[in-house]
Amino acid sequence: METLVKTKWAIDPTHSEIGFKVKHMMLTTVKGHFNRFEAYVEADDESFKQAEIEVSVDIHSIDTRNSDRDAHLKSDEFFHAAAFPKLTFRSVSFDGSKLVGDLTIRGITRRTTLDVDFTGVATDPYGQTKAGFEIIGEINRKEFGLKWNAVTEAGNIVVSDTVQLIIDAQFVKQD
Repeated sequence: METLVKTKWAIDPTHSEIGFKVKHMMLTTVKGHFNRFEAYVEADDESFKQAEIEVSVDIHSIDTRNSDRDAHLKSDEFFHAAAFPKLTFRSVSFDGSKLVGDLTIRGITRRTTLDVDFTGVATDPYGQTKAGFEIIGEINRKEFGLKWNAVTEAGNIVVSDTVQLIIDAQFVKQD
């Protein structure tokens, strides 16, 4: 019986972004991303179906282009980065378009489904094999203990419960 060796891939952080967006006062959308993260994939072949995927994101690297807001997001009212410095995701299944896995934020793990557009595999000018993915999904931040909110005088909620995830990931095949 032949043993299949899985191919390992590592995220290329210079060509990838883990971002999010959320409604503010139900009027505008605030966007942000994380500057430091790691992700690894083990796959049987270049279809990536049933690949094993692990992601770790440094909460301290959150960047919304506003240092006061970033500090608030790192505080106990949101991510509580001092106690929970990492956000993690571990896949359970991937069929080529739906990625299901366990997302952990603030020590709370929830099964999450993300939509994936696998954009293909190519060799770059330096001979490295790369694979691209565009990933989107939504989570309810309150399910992960990010419960802070306020209501304006006019009755508007300051921060929506729904957070959209937008991930552009390029992986490099490891030797």
